[in-house]
Amino acid sequence: MRLATWNVNSVRARVDRVVEWLDRSGTDVLAMQEIKCKPEQFPREAFEAAGYELAIHGLNQWNGVAIASRVGLEDVQTEFAAQPGFAKTGDPVVEARAIGAVAGGVRVWSLYVPNGRGLYDPHYAYKLAFLENLREAARAWADEPTALVGDFNVAPLSTDIWSEEDSEAETHVTPESRAALTSLADAGYEELSRRFVPDENKYTFWDYKALRFPKNEGMRIDFIWGSQPLAARATALEIQRDERKGKGASDHVPVVLDIADLA
Repeated sequence: MRLATWNVNSVRARVDRVVEWLDRSGTDVLAMQEIKCKPEQFPREAFEAAGYELAIHGLNQWNGVAIASRVGLEDVQTEFAAQPGFAKTGDPVVEARAIGAVAGGVRVWSLYVPNGRGLYDPHYAYKLAFLENLREAARAWADEPTALVGDFNVAPLSTDIWSEEDSEAETHVTPESRAALTSLADAGYEELSRRFVPDENKYTFWDYKALRFPKNEGMRIDFIWGSQPLAARATALEIQRDERKGKGASDHVPVVLDIADLA
C-alpha cells in the first residue's frame, strides 16, 4: 500500500493538480490538511471519478482535514480523545484539525497541528496541548498498524529548518514544541521519514514569499509517524520536492510511504 500526506493549502484551488498527482503517483491513501472548506464544498466528484472514497472534516474556510482512499474507509472519527479546543474569547471550539479512519488495514490519522503563532500567543499553549493530548490518545492505537501523518508545524532538528532565527517559525523550534512532538516515540511510534531520508536540508515546506523555494529556505514539518506494527512493514519513503514546482503549487509537498502487504 502507498500512503501519503499532503498539506494541499486549499483543495478547491488545487483539485486538478492533486487528483492528477494521485493517478501519477499510484497513491492508495492520501491524508490531506488545510483543505479550507466544509464537506459540502469539497470537490468530491473529481476524487470519486478517480476511484477514491472520501472522509472529510471541515467547519469553515480555515483548517480542515480529509482522507482519500481507494482501499476502503472504515471507523471514521473527526477528533481524537481529549482533543483540545481553541478560542481567544468565549468557549473553546474543537477545530477541524484531525480525522481518522481505517484504510486498507491501517488506521490513518490526518493531522493539522496548530501553528502556535507566537511565543506569547495563547495559540502556542494550544499547540503544545494538542501535541501532548495526541500522544496520550495515540497510545490506544499503538498495538495495531497506525499512521499519524500530517503537518505538525514543528521542525524537530536544527537541520529541519533553513534558519532557526526565522521569526515566523519561532514556535516551531522551541525545546517545548520539539519535545512534545518527539514524545510520540514514548507512545510507541517511529518517525519514518528520518529512517529513509536522513539527509540534512530535506524540507517539506517553503513559504511563497522572498523566493524561499528557489533558495531552498524551507522547513521539514510534514511527517509520518508509524506504530511498531506499521513501522515494521515500511519499505520506502519519499519527500516529493518537485511537487512544489510549477503553477498552482501548494507551499507543502507530499510525503509518501510504501508499506508491505499487511496480510
